[in-house]
Amino acid sequence: MSSNTKKRSALGKGLSALLESAETDITSNGGGHGIVGSISNISISNIEANPFNPRTNFEKEALQELSDSIKAHGIIQPLTVRKLGRDKYQLISGERRFRASQLAGLTEVPAYVRIANDQTMLEMALVENIQREDLNPIEVALSYQRLIEECDLTQDQLSQKISKGRTSITNHLRMLKLPAEIQAGVRNMEISMGHARALVSAGDEATQIALFQRVVKEKLSVRDIEALIRGEEIASPSEKEKAASKKSVVIPISNNEYVFKEHLSDQLATKVDIKKSDNGSGRIIVNFNSEVDLNRIMELL
Repeated sequence: MSSNTKKRSALGKGLSALLESAETDITSNGGGHGIVGSISNISISNIEANPFNPRTNFEKEALQELSDSIKAHGIIQPLTVRKLGRDKYQLISGERRFRASQLAGLTEVPAYVRIANDQTMLEMALVENIQREDLNPIEVALSYQRLIEECDLTQDQLSQKISKGRTSITNHLRMLKLPAEIQAGVRNMEISMGHARALVSAGDEATQIALFQRVVKEKLSVRDIEALIRGEEIASPSEKEKAASKKSVVIPISNNEYVFKEHLSDQLATKVDIKKSDNGSGRIIVNFNSEVDLNRIMELL
């Protein structure tokens, strides 16, 4: 079979075709700076495009917008490349980011480095990575996305594999649809995952960014965002300060506490809230809808 025939037969299969290509199958790093399984900064000149990518047309205006975003905020989601040999790589996914990076004048890009036929190792590494407590919600979401796209999993299969509720997985993945500026805000802990979830429903990208900037400037709560989206008025910062002086200040929960709350909510199949005050006290609130629901929850606990 000629190389052209091989290429045509693989066209449209994307990642799976590339991973199964014997022509690019290697089993060792082969030297160079990219360490397999890690994120490495790789010279753009050492990366070649994916020959199996069926997409050949990239809208110029959208590519320029992505390029401008990369200039301002960097690359939020690393590319994925295959190591072909010493300082030589082939793009697996992220061609828009790759082209936009070239347009932005970058000389290096962050990339996950893979070798052929390492699907099981990648899956194990990502699942283990998700269990770490120091990951921010965007890093968790990116790991979920990689498992789904590169390991060919559905959200239900992923839910079973990592013992996380599908709702939690969906909520994480939805954040990746937010503009890069907001994703960077979550990553840098300027806003919580709860804020990001609310911003997903705020409207178009311009509205989301404007509201995000207001959240950061005025230190708005998730309830404030939800009220603004509904078109309701909210208290000004000075009014909030007056009200706070009359009672204990409720402080936002950390990302780890938010993950715990979501996990408990998934386990109990009901809404769970954590309320913290500045004096160190607080409450864990478990909601129920009826006596039957309460008994069900009591049995689970």
